Formats: sequence, structure tokens, C-alpha cells
Amino acid sequence: MTSIRLNDPATEPVAVEEMRAHLRLSGSEEDSSLSGFLKAARTHIEQATRRALISQSWRLYLNGWPVGRIVRLPVSPVQSVDQITVYDRDGNASQLGPSDWQLDRSAQPERVKIKLGAGLPASDMMAAEIDFTAGYGVSAADVPENFRQAVRLLAGHWFEHREAGTDLAITSLPQGLDRLLSTVRVPLL
Repeated sequence: MTSIRLNDPATEPVAVEEMRAHLRLSGSEEDSSLSGFLKAARTHIEQATRRALISQSWRLYLNGWPVGRIVRLPVSPVQSVDQITVYDRDGNASQLGPSDWQLDRSAQPERVKIKLGAGLPASDMMAAEIDFTAGYGVSAADVPENFRQAVRLLAGHWFEHREAGTDLAITSLPQGLDRLLSTVRVPLL
């Protein structure tokens, strides 16, 4: 199983203006740097927790159906399964209809149950792709505050310790970040 993000979120969970206020900066000279730190912090937190903070599209690649035709999705929270494509041995694609699968949000990570008989028999199937949308919502207000605080902490830390080559800048993360994220990590598949 391999997954990729198909598009970056349209916005960040913390706005540059909010980050500027958090750091007590009065001017906008550092806005470009702050924007980069915010994106990097969001990306780091998403990778560490296997969660998408802002709505984004993902694709999961499969070489076949797992046992029981239950596919655990690698990123949470899942808003929707948008499309499931199955490829036969000749590489021809066919789409499964929404009645062929069910999204189970009760599990962590969320999973998709493919109905028996849906798509191709396992012997004729070469691969499958599941396109889904993950994230808490499309705006920063949809993101839980603990994640927003983690983004502010990490982006602020990187902003304050951006000098190259220091041990502090390279090896440390801000105090408290691990506590903010420790209870929200999605279990590894």
C-alpha cells in the first residue's frame, strides 16, 4: 500500500497574521518566512500524527484487496471516499459504485469495506486506487485548537531558531509539542 496527497490544502490552520501576533511581530517583513514555517509545521504535524488538518485529497494504491476486503485508510479524519478504481490484468480501469463499498468511520484509522462480489475477482485484479478526502474541514476554524497550538509552537520554534548549524535548531522540538500530539496519533497500519 502506498498513498500520496493529490493536492495541498487551500489554506493553513494558522494564518500568517495570527502567527505574527503570536510572535509579537509588528511588521510584515517576515511574512514570507512565516508562511513557509507554517506550511512546514503543518506538514510535520500531519506526518507525525497521520492526520490531515485542512481538507485535502489523497489516493491510496493497492496491489489487491486485503483479507476480508477491508481497507484501512492511512490518513484521518476521512470526510469522504470519492472514487474507487479497479484495474484488471490488462490495465483496464473500472469504477466501483457507491453501493459497492461502505466507509466505516467508527474505526481508527477509518476503513473502507468493499462488498463481496464488487469489482473484479481477486484472480483478475491487478490493482486498485481509492481516492478520498481527509481533514477536519476547509477553514482554520474547523481544526481542533490543540493542532493549531502545535502548529504555532513548531512554526514559532523554527522562526526563533533558524540559524543553520546550531544543535538547538537541528535537534530540538519545542517543549510541550509531544504532549499536544501524543494522544491524537492515528495508529500505524
